[in-house]
Amino acid sequence: MTKSTGAVAQLANINLTALNKRFDKAYPKEILRWCVENIPTSLVQTSAFNVDDMVITDILYRDLKPKTPVPVLFLDTLHHFPQTLEFVATAKKIYNLDLKVYKTPEVDSREAFAARYGEALWDNDVAQFHQLTKIEPLQRGLTQLDTVAWITGRRRDQAVTRADMPVFEIDNDGRLKLNPLANWTRKESWAYVFEHDVIYNPLHDLGYPSIGDEPLTTPVGEGEDERAGRWRGMGKTECGIHI
Repeated sequence: MTKSTGAVAQLANINLTALNKRFDKAYPKEILRWCVENIPTSLVQTSAFNVDDMVITDILYRDLKPKTPVPVLFLDTLHHFPQTLEFVATAKKIYNLDLKVYKTPEVDSREAFAARYGEALWDNDVAQFHQLTKIEPLQRGLTQLDTVAWITGRRRDQAVTRADMPVFEIDNDGRLKLNPLANWTRKESWAYVFEHDVIYNPLHDLGYPSIGDEPLTTPVGEGEDERAGRWRGMGKTECGIHI
């Protein structure tokens, strides 16, 4: 994995324990400011363009405005809702995003994906489906973008698998992984959106608090967990990217 020498040197001197103690209850803007000041290159935001991702994008692009815009890596799984793809295009235009799109190699549509890998692969082998549409494209994207540190929109209150998630961690490939919204709640993310007039995916208003692939995402009923509509009935809580 090729990395910026300067960024690697900075990363080598990072004390995760001290950083997590310092920023565990910090406002996301303060965490992101530290990121852009201390990792000015090779910093990437990964985004599914859910509401939490948009909070981070808004802070980076409207508020902090680093000299070099932080690339936003989006995984086009070829199975997104049409509304999601339309929203990505809108957000790119409004924020003038440095958008980097990655997808499964050698296919460019659902039909082509089905012809190559079989109909409804998510029903037959959901792990393979995510490997092809998310895990491999993400790793390829992070590598090609020379990523030393990447930003996620995860929160501790989203799932039991995230309850103990730190703000700063090291991923399996030795990159710094940043979770600036770790200590926030869904309510706080939406409060930010309304206060700062941040655009959001219209599917959020139609019963989809967490939006993934169309075949694997259903509306969430009153009283259900916000991620209950993801992989409903499959016993899954993660696609594999964050494991």
